[in-house]
Amino acid sequence: MPGERLTVRTTSEIGRFPGAAPPTRVELTIQNEGEKKREEGGCLWWLRKMCPCCCKHPNATSYDVTDKVEFTKLPTPAAIVDPPKPKPENGEAKETDEGKLSVCSVDLLSSKAGQNRQEHHTDLYHGDELILRRGQTFQIEVELNRPFSTDTDKLYLELKTGSLPLVSKGTHVIIPLVKHLEDERWEAKIVEQNGNKIKLSINSPANAVIGLYELTVTTSSLKGDATTTYTSSKNIVMLFNPWCEEDSVFLDNEEERKEYVLNDTGRIYYGTEKQIGARTWNFGQFHEGILEACLFIMEKSEMPPSGRGDPVNVVRVISAMINAQDDYGVLVGNWSGDYSDGVSPTAWSSSVEILRKYHSTNGTPVSYGQCWVFSGITTTVLRCLGIPSRSVTNFQSAHDTDVSLTTDVYLNENLEPIDYLNRDSVWNFHVWNDCWMARPDLPSGNGGWQAVDATPQETSQGTFRCGPASVNAIRSGHVYLKHDTPFVFAEVNSDKIYWQRNLDGTFKQIYSEKKAVGHCISTKAVGSDKRADITSLYKHEEDSEEERIAVETASRYGSKPDVYSTPVAEDVSVEVKVDGEGPRVGADVQLKILVKNLSSQPRQATIHSQVAVMYYTGVLKGTIKKEQMPVELSPNEEKTIDWVLPYQQYQSQLVDQAAFMLTLCGRVTETKQVLANQTTFRLRTPDITITPIGDAVVGKEMAAKITFTNPLPSTLKGVVFRVEGLGLQEGHEVVVGDVGAHSKVTLTEHFIPSQPGPRKLVASLDCEQLSQVHGVADIVVLEQ
Repeated sequence: MPGERLTVRTTSEIGRFPGAAPPTRVELTIQNEGEKKREEGGCLWWLRKMCPCCCKHPNATSYDVTDKVEFTKLPTPAAIVDPPKPKPENGEAKETDEGKLSVCSVDLLSSKAGQNRQEHHTDLYHGDELILRRGQTFQIEVELNRPFSTDTDKLYLELKTGSLPLVSKGTHVIIPLVKHLEDERWEAKIVEQNGNKIKLSINSPANAVIGLYELTVTTSSLKGDATTTYTSSKNIVMLFNPWCEEDSVFLDNEEERKEYVLNDTGRIYYGTEKQIGARTWNFGQFHEGILEACLFIMEKSEMPPSGRGDPVNVVRVISAMINAQDDYGVLVGNWSGDYSDGVSPTAWSSSVEILRKYHSTNGTPVSYGQCWVFSGITTTVLRCLGIPSRSVTNFQSAHDTDVSLTTDVYLNENLEPIDYLNRDSVWNFHVWNDCWMARPDLPSGNGGWQAVDATPQETSQGTFRCGPASVNAIRSGHVYLKHDTPFVFAEVNSDKIYWQRNLDGTFKQIYSEKKAVGHCISTKAVGSDKRADITSLYKHEEDSEEERIAVETASRYGSKPDVYSTPVAEDVSVEVKVDGEGPRVGADVQLKILVKNLSSQPRQATIHSQVAVMYYTGVLKGTIKKEQMPVELSPNEEKTIDWVLPYQQYQSQLVDQAAFMLTLCGRVTETKQVLANQTTFRLRTPDITITPIGDAVVGKEMAAKITFTNPLPSTLKGVVFRVEGLGLQEGHEVVVGDVGAHSKVTLTEHFIPSQPGPRKLVASLDCEQLSQVHGVADIVVLEQ
């Protein structure tokens, strides 16, 4: 009710957002209201200069020295005590050995049924090791030889991974003890103390290096006396986190996460496009020994540990290591039909036996595999490491051997095949993988599904590997974007070009088959054993103008750029204009498309437009509107086309940052010039208005009125305000509840400033339908 005083509740100290003291009181004027308190803010930073650990680097040229990765328990270590400092002189304070703080034991709370593994979605992995996902808090318990005192004692943690851990590379992590946890950094906080035992809540950043970590706990006194260091007998495993929004492998759909990360069985398709067969495959990513085998593969690859935080790097290495062609990887490919000294590829139905055998033999490649086996193992390894992935089958799959972006068939003067020239081929089917990630290394719009192929077909930068290649880039023919996009594009959308040899030895193009490859691209459906056809993700509809433009665009970057006719002139331009500050959320989007004819002749074109919702990472959620616009231009004419996206079409599709990508493409009829433009825009959100009330004086209560108006013609659900002001009040949150269409919310914050000088009171709004809503007020606090 208007003027009602809210009781603002604090949140748990163990959660991801740490706690702080509540404000004096909060008043809310809105019909819908709730109450809750969430603490955050406040961070005591601690900086300590440490030297890197200097341990001998193993021989980097021999595969024989790579040890198996095992989660073996080490003997319980004794605490390591630094040499004592000189004894104090008479009259100086002394500390007895009995008073020195040391660690007796560390409990990683790694039970499968415990809070850590349940919250980190790692409870399905075999064993009782501490398996975590980055970007989330976790807890451990430390038993000391006496109670810990924040007034006299000091404690910090260290995590080390790789053979030469370095702070500068992120492989030697020093974790300070702080009063308040904040996101996106390594830090620890005491959340519970019971006698000699303390429970720590520890944050990890969403870009942390993945792999096996050694944990040490160092204790000392605040006086700087001798330190003691305790090394845990168990290691910690850190994985990618598709549940964390800040992780670049974040997948914003729980059912898809269950399918592409947690499902340990699947279906792989084979046969022909008219006779599609399916076989069940046991991925077994949680099976005993599989996580160890996957970490062993990472070690075997000789990939620097510092590069293991980037999923693009990891996937590229995995695509090379699954085949044994040039790096003693997991599986030997064999298409000869003779498998007498190994196992026939068709006999496998599981990744588990293959990976465990490779690990147990210290990296001896397993015989034999073909494309579906390589794909099945890749799915297992990527899901095990936390990267969403799936096996994908392409029917009528082309193999381009000369980077022409076409499948070439050479005929002699009598129209007979020239066998030694016909190196390109079309497979009945080929199986590779999709994996999900943002691609900050590529232009916006190229995140999401990435194609990766572990079957050894062609080398990439000297190694048999392929990908990750953006599926969106493949669809658009943007083959200049890394990695290996031309090869995958040719597999799904190359034209089959027939060449006849002339009497003088040259060749001429005599026929082009446009629908020869890339049919019925298939993967297992989410949540069922049905087949899902995902051809439309990889290519536009066959023979559509968009598909022809993609093919011709791609071919210009190949080894035969003149296969398709080039435009006789490029004298028409197209661009998108955004007026003022841009469109606002809750209203129709209105943009202007400007088409210019720079020639002295009339021009005609059909422009195809489509707009898709886009995450800020560049990942497209999905297309929400398509249309065609015929354009007729007189000589030297400029024409403006009003483009409108009604609110009703996008209201249920918005994601964080409220961003969109508008793609335009077309062809000029007279010159065959291709028109193309991509424009990214976002919807502006309303500001929060903050008005200070009363004098701002240290130790004296004041207030601030916070107002916000819902811009949408629909109700905002579960509105939460977060308010914070350094030196003014601790960060907290207030749950408002539902806010009706175009309704106005007013909060009155009462607080007592604690620090003089210029201060900022910041407020932000959080709800499912709106993001990036915030406001700030500058307040100058006077001394009392």
